Amino acid sequence: MKEQKTFDRIIEVKNITKIFDDTTVIDDLNLSIKRGQFVTLLGPSGCGKTTLLRMIAGFTAPTSGKIFIEGQDVTEMPPYKRPVNTVFQKYALFPHLNVFKNVAFGLKLKKIPSGEKKAKGGTEKEIMRKFTKAEIEEKVNRALKLVGLDDYGYRDINSLSGGQQQRVAIARALVCEPKVLLLDEPLGALDLKMRKEMQIELMKMHRELGITFIYVTHDQEEALTMSDVVVVLNDGLIQQIGTPKQVYDEPANAFVADFIGESNVLSGTMLKDFSVSFLGAQFVCEDKGFAKNEKVDIVIRPEDIYIYPLDTGKGQLAGKVLGSVFKGTYYEMEIDAGGYEFTVQSTTEATPGAMVELRIEPNGIHIMKKLRTVNQFIGTVSGENRVDFCDGSFDINTEIGGVALEKGTKVKVFVPFDGVELTDDEEDGEIGGNVTHSLYKGTYYQVQVYSDTDEDFYIDTTDEWDLNDRVGIKLDKNKIRLEVIEEESDA
Repeated sequence: MKEQKTFDRIIEVKNITKIFDDTTVIDDLNLSIKRGQFVTLLGPSGCGKTTLLRMIAGFTAPTSGKIFIEGQDVTEMPPYKRPVNTVFQKYALFPHLNVFKNVAFGLKLKKIPSGEKKAKGGTEKEIMRKFTKAEIEEKVNRALKLVGLDDYGYRDINSLSGGQQQRVAIARALVCEPKVLLLDEPLGALDLKMRKEMQIELMKMHRELGITFIYVTHDQEEALTMSDVVVVLNDGLIQQIGTPKQVYDEPANAFVADFIGESNVLSGTMLKDFSVSFLGAQFVCEDKGFAKNEKVDIVIRPEDIYIYPLDTGKGQLAGKVLGSVFKGTYYEMEIDAGGYEFTVQSTTEATPGAMVELRIEPNGIHIMKKLRTVNQFIGTVSGENRVDFCDGSFDINTEIGGVALEKGTKVKVFVPFDGVELTDDEEDGEIGGNVTHSLYKGTYYQVQVYSDTDEDFYIDTTDEWDLNDRVGIKLDKNKIRLEVIEEESDA
């Protein structure tokens, strides 16, 4: 019984870290995938999802950690020995081979037990054989039928459309009967209509085959449409694992809420259980278990906001409609209320310029703990009023309680979000970096910057920055706080 439970987890990734050129792409990640699931790795470009997939496939070796397939450690095992096959975004088909030969390629190389054994060195060894021509033909035709290309076996690859080439790549991966199919953004090269059709085809194949699919995408709609389980990644870390409904309705943090679907993300204060305050008003919610007056992040989906004419008394916030766009089945409106620009979706339009009231029911307010409230780094006192951290040396008051810290003392360095300033010219900053995320939170933006020293800085600012903007980072030394790291004794 214990062995069966282990094998239910067909893939286990344990404490995997991957570092490229001193940059940590995957950071101590753990993930279990059950047999037969359709699991999607979802996240923005550069979050580590393709690197994780390539490590499972065996194309990339982890810096540390272990990967298990059906309980077997495959961390050092080459790709061709793993019971997985991969479908790539660019398909990687052989242009000089026809459709049939492309699909048959792996089968011609594969060896299987013959059912006979021979004695060697006092032990019996299984005799391996290759597939016969008839076996290859039967398997290839079955795979082509599965992807809807029954009569395309002898067609030239270059004569096929993008969608047909993608089906050939899937057939080639499936024909060897892998236990896990890995798909690395396989629909990325297709037009919108073909993507929709292939989503349905892939879901159908998954149901018919019953094998495990691991799918990589940055497209939220694909993930929500196709998956049994969605794994949301950012900065090489798992932000949330759940069903599509869970990650949409109950995002674990502000990043997940902002990345998946349209969201209104605000900062607020949890007054007590089932009561939260934001934008100067108090609201009833369905959340509890937070500290009294704890600062929290709040997510409100556009479809959970109700609009009423002004002075009806039905709303909690008064606002002005700034703009309206018809989206086919609903109107998407921008409404300024309480100093925050809400995105609101409704089947009834409020015309631009109109004054309205907004109402948010308790089940439409999602409360989340703040991921961070301060930047934290590890540093060392290098001299009088001098601390080294983030590969730099900074003038900081090294007295705690009126006592100066000795040179060599290890410290935690706390830098509040408002103690960081971004500059257009990186030469004006003490550290350089790139903007990796920006989240509007009502009256300010919370910006994440990945520094050249491989650190993440979070900044609260009224300035709007674009992704990948190159910036300089300046620190307000007067707002930095130190805390001594107590050394553990030998005992």
